[in-house]
Amino acid sequence: MSMQAETFKSLVRGAAEQVIASAPELTSLDQAIGDGDHGTNMKRGCEAVLGKLDAISAQPLDEALKMIGKTLVMTVGGASGPLYGSFFLAAGEALSHDKHLPEDLADVFGSGVSAVSARGRSQAGEKTMLDVLVPVLETLKTAAGQPDLIARVRSTAAEAVERTAPMQATKGRASFLGARSVGHVDPGARSSCVLVQAVCASLEGKQ
Repeated sequence: MSMQAETFKSLVRGAAEQVIASAPELTSLDQAIGDGDHGTNMKRGCEAVLGKLDAISAQPLDEALKMIGKTLVMTVGGASGPLYGSFFLAAGEALSHDKHLPEDLADVFGSGVSAVSARGRSQAGEKTMLDVLVPVLETLKTAAGQPDLIARVRSTAAEAVERTAPMQATKGRASFLGARSVGHVDPGARSSCVLVQAVCASLEGKQ
């Protein structure tokens, strides 16, 4: 296995384990404004990815990302499975078409964000995972090549998830609550933040 594959494997493992560890928090957030199953669903999906990790990391990077996406679609369930699955499938597809990491990271990440937006028929500002993914994408674009890029991405994700609390949800299960969705952090935004920050931590060798 190449060093790149080993690095990828450690990133995926770190992210999946962090989401699993965050499952109780995600469930608690979702009990406030959703169906209450986001933590359980994400945990199940990440456990499935960990179970296939050897096979996933043996693939070329584009196929590995697509395999993660397909696994999440099949195992997460709810609204999150298709959304997270779409992100990884689209990112993998971008890598299949003359995109490379790390130099094209913003483009590859952007393909994933666009797929989430299209699948959920949503955009930033509607109290969803896009309220973390879109600001992170902007940071990847504006801070590309900067030595503190990883630190900036981490802080962007942390600040963005907190900004979902005062929002009123207009998409997803939480939208049925209307004004009562205000004051709660969006669970999908939180799980996106957990994933982004776990990858950042792995890249800095802190896992």
